[in-house]
Amino acid sequence: MGTSPNRLLATVFGAVYLLVGILGFFVTSGVGFFATEGNTLIIFEVNPLHNIIHLAIGAALLLAGLKSVSAAKGVNTTVGAVYLLVGILGLFLVGTSLNIIALNGADNVLHLASAVLLLGVGLSQDKQVHTARTRAHA
Repeated sequence: MGTSPNRLLATVFGAVYLLVGILGFFVTSGVGFFATEGNTLIIFEVNPLHNIIHLAIGAALLLAGLKSVSAAKGVNTTVGAVYLLVGILGLFLVGTSLNIIALNGADNVLHLASAVLLLGVGLSQDKQVHTARTRAHA
């Protein structure tokens, strides 16, 4: 992992999102899979689908962070873009029947903050990887 900001961020975020996904199952007993309102984990609402999404994103980030700088950079940027979209859409979904992952205001703030960090690091750090790859293909 060394000095790569992308690998460090992907590994830390991956571990945290995996943990949140696992802990979410302890509070969602009796909650419908696609319930528009979930049970509270700290200040966030979760339902079983939301937990599975956290597990998948956590696994992708952790595996990329452990694999290589380019993998971490790509996954950080991709997950950051997805979280930006989810954060924006979440502002309009809360309180509607389309809110199948039980988003609440705290979720939206977390998704937008995660997007800023993941996109910021993914797009601005470890540029030498991109440069080295570009030269190799030239």
